[in-house]
Amino acid sequence: MSTARDIMTPDVTCVRSDESVVDAARKMAELDVGALPICGPDERLKGMLTDRDIVVRVVAEERDPATCTAGELARGELLTVGADDSLELVLELMADRRVRRVPVIDGHVLVGIISQADVARRLPDSTVGDLVSDVSRPA
Repeated sequence: MSTARDIMTPDVTCVRSDESVVDAARKMAELDVGALPICGPDERLKGMLTDRDIVVRVVAEERDPATCTAGELARGELLTVGADDSLELVLELMADRRVRRVPVIDGHVLVGIISQADVARRLPDSTVGDLVSDVSRPA
């Protein structure tokens, strides 16, 4: 049985909770990604920051991205999966919670991330189609 570890992208870069949104946006641009995990000073995962969060919760609200921190944008319960969780569980959680990416942890340590692109590269087309359909369905 395949696990989260089998399809995750390892070596994920975090944005620190005390880093500015400008710094986070620069990291996103440099890495060509649309989301970064937010990690606290204790190295624990605090949330996820997306490019959409920056637009909707900073730019649209006319907040200063140079003084607003990534940690201020961490919100709600964070969905994570364990590195040894089954792919079936991972796909079910992504579909049920309608998320396009999910951090992978081993204990309390962030070890990777699974995105729709990871699923698309490694699983059959029908599985990918089902996931994209489920994640994209209206609330």
